Amino acid sequence: MTTPAQHPVQSVPSGRTPVLAVVIPSYRVAPYIAGVIREIPDYVAHIFVVDDRSPDDIAAALREVDDPRVHYVRHEQNRGVGGAVKTGYAKACEIGADIFIKVDGDGQMDPARIPELIEPIVSGRADYAKGNRFIHAHELRSMPPHRRLGNTLLSFMNKAASGYWHVFDPANGYTALHRDAWLCLDQARLAERYFFETSLLIELGCARAVVEDVALPARYQGEVSSLSPVQVTLEFPPKLLAGLLRRIQVIYFLQDFTPVSLFLLTGSASLLFATLWGGYYWRKSILTGVASPTGAVMLAVVALVLGVQLLLQALAIDVQNVPRRPIQRRR
Repeated sequence: MTTPAQHPVQSVPSGRTPVLAVVIPSYRVAPYIAGVIREIPDYVAHIFVVDDRSPDDIAAALREVDDPRVHYVRHEQNRGVGGAVKTGYAKACEIGADIFIKVDGDGQMDPARIPELIEPIVSGRADYAKGNRFIHAHELRSMPPHRRLGNTLLSFMNKAASGYWHVFDPANGYTALHRDAWLCLDQARLAERYFFETSLLIELGCARAVVEDVALPARYQGEVSSLSPVQVTLEFPPKLLAGLLRRIQVIYFLQDFTPVSLFLLTGSASLLFATLWGGYYWRKSILTGVASPTGAVMLAVVALVLGVQLLLQALAIDVQNVPRRPIQRRR
């Protein structure tokens, strides 16, 4: 059992102490899972261990822990970390938990940090809180340069796709989510595997939920990640582009029509015109050997510059359009 610990929050804006549930997606973590559970503080009401058809014996490892809070769920087929987390969230929702805290089963996430992680949610500032391992400079300096560059590029693409331009470290899986935000999401669109955290951010962006980063360092214990850089490079960019297009459609054309919508339409049309018009005269000049008329060239240049400026203006407004009002809490 865990050592006695005081509940980090005695009340929330609704006047009721929140019910906390920890969700642990479990795959090849039998050597670590018992230790993780023992560290989870007593104020956490429920612990859902979702065995994603792991080849090691997660159930046997759990028998070493005498904790009545543990709910063991096993998938009949492997669904990936996202599928396991979705199962855990659904179970936590059924049992009446208010805040779902995702903790990996390999011991890299310190359960003692739960109060820091959930504070933005219980205070009413945010709907979703996620860890950020790189808020402080010394954590960034300790990362190899190639990984730092890759994380920065991935983070930028994630910002564009989700609309949360203020968050970093998108691969961080130490997260907390309010039940009401979970119920507002299009859960069928959430990825089942390693793209889960990113797809969750995209869907939260479409729901206009408030997201906040929390400085939480990881505890590395020699584990090897099963997510390769090659896999990220090949699989994530197309999915991020699809997420960006979906967010633009939902936020700026379905939910509302704003100056960003107008700038996107006119800027894209201007760039398309510049490409077709300029491409036609460029090809014609190549085939005939006759220089294109100055007026035709200038028209293409003006359309190109105008299109770029309009899209940059849309980007500038989008950066300022980060959700700031949390989703209305149900009573």
